[in-house]
Amino acid sequence: MATSFPLTDATLSSPRHTTHYWQAGPAGGPLMIFLHGWPEIGLVWAAQMEAFASEGWHCIAPDMRGYGGSSAPTASDAYALKEIVDDMVELHDYLGASPAIWVGHDLGSPVVGALAAHHAERSRGVVFISVPYMPDAFALPNHVPLIDRELYPADQYPDGQWDYYRFYLTHFDQTVTDFDADIPASLAAIYRSGIPDSVGKVYRSAVITRNGGWFGSAHRAPTVMPDAALWPSADFDSLLEAFRVTGFRPGNSWYLNDSTNIDYAHEAPDGGRLRQPVLFLNGNFDGLCDITHNRSGEPMRHACEDITVTSLPSGHWLPLERKVEVIEAMRSWLKTKAL
Repeated sequence: MATSFPLTDATLSSPRHTTHYWQAGPAGGPLMIFLHGWPEIGLVWAAQMEAFASEGWHCIAPDMRGYGGSSAPTASDAYALKEIVDDMVELHDYLGASPAIWVGHDLGSPVVGALAAHHAERSRGVVFISVPYMPDAFALPNHVPLIDRELYPADQYPDGQWDYYRFYLTHFDQTVTDFDADIPASLAAIYRSGIPDSVGKVYRSAVITRNGGWFGSAHRAPTVMPDAALWPSADFDSLLEAFRVTGFRPGNSWYLNDSTNIDYAHEAPDGGRLRQPVLFLNGNFDGLCDITHNRSGEPMRHACEDITVTSLPSGHWLPLERKVEVIEAMRSWLKTKAL
């Protein structure tokens, strides 16, 4: 009979950084470390942590730099990928440094990818969810050549679905003030389940510049009810409280370090090639990152020696939209690869 483990939280502080993290499972179990993306906190992984903890894994989910109870420096260059990877190296050392399964969603995926590339001995398997691995760095110049130009003609949509990324670079302060204007409404608007009808249509992230921001001339999110199918209400309340403290500036700052991140990627051994087993979980209705209707998965396929791709009927928020299916896909892959 599986043992149930409650989620508890702890904090690791060093002279350079403080990481708040959630944990579940036996302390002596094999490590499984879950890294969230934008705009999340470690609790986004609650369902997966509880499931794998009950199977004997020691599950860890930090609040990443700029989020929740972790350090949130003011300088934008503090959010360069190397700094974030170094945070995870510190945490991994503190946890005993045994090779772990690293799982990343959204902007957590570039972190687990860089960690696996630069510190291969720390990773015995990598799971990318929603955002595919890019060995040359998750950076706007690397996304543009992979855009589906039938859906996004270059003369109309030069940055395709990554137009929002361009807007962050050209109107950064506005992106922060617009999201911060009504944090509950912003988070409720961001977290919506994907819909099949969106496939093959221009995604909302492609028209941000044209509209003058995510929320247009209103400069604040419309009032909508949170999508109850995604966050459990208590966890959404925790997310909301975390963002009331930090606002969106720290999380949005992750996007401001393209050239530094590209340089860092090019320092990885063997061109960033991953030799560990890799699982990519793709959302079929993910208008930003789905790899089946464009070339965005090609760099990952070329850079990973042992890759499994599983597609699920979901939008971008896979760990929330398809909690059980994500667990089942990971469990199947772990068994197949004897991890």
